[in-house]
Amino acid sequence: MAFACSRDFSGENAGGDRRVNKFAKLFFGVFALFGASWLGLVAYPYITFAGLQPNKDPNTGAVAPQGNPGTADQGARVFAANGCVYCHTQFVRDRNEGSDIERGWGERRTVARDYMFDRQVFLGNARLGADLTNVGVRQSDPQWYYRLLYDPQSLHPASVMPSFRYLFREQRVLGQISADALKLNGPGAPPDGYEIVPTGDGKAIVAYLLSLKRNYALPEAPKPAE
Repeated sequence: MAFACSRDFSGENAGGDRRVNKFAKLFFGVFALFGASWLGLVAYPYITFAGLQPNKDPNTGAVAPQGNPGTADQGARVFAANGCVYCHTQFVRDRNEGSDIERGWGERRTVARDYMFDRQVFLGNARLGADLTNVGVRQSDPQWYYRLLYDPQSLHPASVMPSFRYLFREQRVLGQISADALKLNGPGAPPDGYEIVPTGDGKAIVAYLLSLKRNYALPEAPKPAE
């Protein structure tokens, strides 16, 4: 017994092809959107930043910026490990965007070239403390930094900065007092015959802070007119 089948499957096939084409267009559209975003937000900035070179002053021949010395580079890691970036920023805004320059945090805005030698860029996300972009220009005495880290309130009574006393150690004075010994008076002073000196990490973080000097000239960031 034979049966005749006259059903036409061409319409169903056409509908399936249209659904496949729509899915393919949607897939490639999403892929293109994310690809363009990745190129614009990741690849292009990376390539641009990687191609930066130090600027050479045509008049003096001075090259800027310069790389951080070894101790300062180590100090940057100590800075990161102690969470300093949560309370201190390292970028100076343009005069049209804020009052950083009026506060004396820098003579010009910071730009990408300023950070070209940094292993990590500590832009920060809050200013519970002062901006540190040019702290090495504002304060060049290592003893000031040691005292600030050991007892912040001894320099700024209203400061909410925590003490980092674990970056220091107490030791017996052998002969002459160490050059890095903290000059402390009153209740915070060590017992007679002892001194408070920074550890290796304490010296490194101070070396890093002293190295923060972005007061050199760059063509893309001229000093604003007075």
